[in-house]
Amino acid sequence: QVQLVESGGGLVQAGGSLRLSCAASGIAFSINAFGWYRQAPGKQRELVATISSGGVTNYADSVKGRFTISRDNVENTITLQMNSLKPEDTAVYYCKWILMGYWGQGTQVTVSS
Repeated sequence: QVQLVESGGGLVQAGGSLRLSCAASGIAFSINAFGWYRQAPGKQRELVATISSGGVTNYADSVKGRFTISRDNVENTITLQMNSLKPEDTAVYYCKWILMGYWGQGTQVTVSS
């Protein structure tokens, strides 16, 4: 049974940091690529960052230099370190198994000004 479980969301002031985690199970984790996406109220879901099986990363321009995606192939987790947060980063953040288009349930991130 495939599961992607996000955690680590919350409320933070602008300029602060949060660390999101996605715990994966039921997937051959080390050979797959994963991503973080977000959806703000009234907007379409958008790419935040992806990481390949080999650790190659890709970021949306809006988060480059502030967010870092990483993976742990022992713990089967994908982490998104978010620094210098802005109010426009407020959204529900989702983890995605890219190959099969499988989504986690999401975790809310709210950045106050």
